[in-house]
Amino acid sequence: MLLDFFYTLRAAKLPVSVKEYLTLLEALQKGVVGPNTVADEGDASSGYKIDDFYYLARTALVKDEKHYDKFDRAFAAYFKGVEMIADFTKDIPADWLRKNLEKFLTPEEQAKLQKMGWDELMDTLKKRLEEQNERHEGGNKWIGTGGTSPFGAYGQNPQGVRIGQDKGRNKSAVKVWDQRAYKDYDDTQELGTRNIKVALRRLRKFAREGNELELDLDDTIRSTAANAGYLDIKMVPERHNNVKVLLLMDVGGTMDEHIQRVEELFSAAKTEFKHLEFYYFHNCVYDFMWKNNRRRFAEKFETWDIIRKYNKDYKLIFVGDATMSPYEILQPGGSVEYNNEEPGAEWMQRLTNAFPKFAWINPEPQGVWQYRQSISLIQQLVQQRMYPLTLKGLEEAMRQLTK
Repeated sequence: MLLDFFYTLRAAKLPVSVKEYLTLLEALQKGVVGPNTVADEGDASSGYKIDDFYYLARTALVKDEKHYDKFDRAFAAYFKGVEMIADFTKDIPADWLRKNLEKFLTPEEQAKLQKMGWDELMDTLKKRLEEQNERHEGGNKWIGTGGTSPFGAYGQNPQGVRIGQDKGRNKSAVKVWDQRAYKDYDDTQELGTRNIKVALRRLRKFAREGNELELDLDDTIRSTAANAGYLDIKMVPERHNNVKVLLLMDVGGTMDEHIQRVEELFSAAKTEFKHLEFYYFHNCVYDFMWKNNRRRFAEKFETWDIIRKYNKDYKLIFVGDATMSPYEILQPGGSVEYNNEEPGAEWMQRLTNAFPKFAWINPEPQGVWQYRQSISLIQQLVQQRMYPLTLKGLEEAMRQLTK
């Protein structure tokens, strides 16, 4: 039986009902997915190819794609390391990219490592790809695993191109070879505290608009008295916060460490601001952004179109840790994901010029800002309007936006 799997999904806060669970069991009984590869999980999924069962279970149990990420994590946790489908279409053999060696360097060895400049790094990578024809581990030159070369996975170098590693460890990669999948922030996240909402309420401009749905008590009393005591009810439109907010959120990479706090902020913002528009970017803003991380390359929103669509009444709020290679901000082609024609700094200046009321919210602890060159660069681009994701920081940011 898959009862334990069902409870795992419920524990992951997925809205899975008993009816949906029974639908999954019925589909298995009727052979929607047939026996293919013998599994050894010791439950009702045994005898089925795990990939087929994954898609069947997701189809039967998940009704909204915003829950896909939670489902994936719960599925992987229950089946203990199940291999999910990934599209590796690169020329480098995937076998090279497995983690086989964790090498710890002495201070003397680390002192010998040197950073390459951008052009030198890209030229050297090109030469390595042309010359290399076998697998390497633990070296200091070739593309491999666990070494000190600036190219590969699970090694140590102050700056390089990360190839085939699931996530960053030293936060020093200037390019990432493989396409990565990010997840949308959950705007239904239950807040652990209402203080974030209270902080956001400093950015308020109330107006009455819409249908007349709210009782105007003072006018009702005044009209009733003037009408010789006959009740004369007066209604007014509801009172709403009329502030317009354009929220741009960094997602993926180092931002994975801050998902919960950013989701809380996102949930609070959607509650407090009636006029809220949001988009995602990765590390730095370039020529396009997106609204759905699963379709970020298929449904792009040109940054120029966003600038033209919203007027200067919108308050612009960036949310991101500003932790990246300086090349991503200053260098054409510096993005870790694609070859951007213009540096991120150009787009940052265009956005801040288009929306004079702006602020950057940074979830990284303020104590580390001085040690990150990229944070210093972003601070300059936003005219020092960077605030920590703390209650005090949010209050200061809201005050800045109301000036």
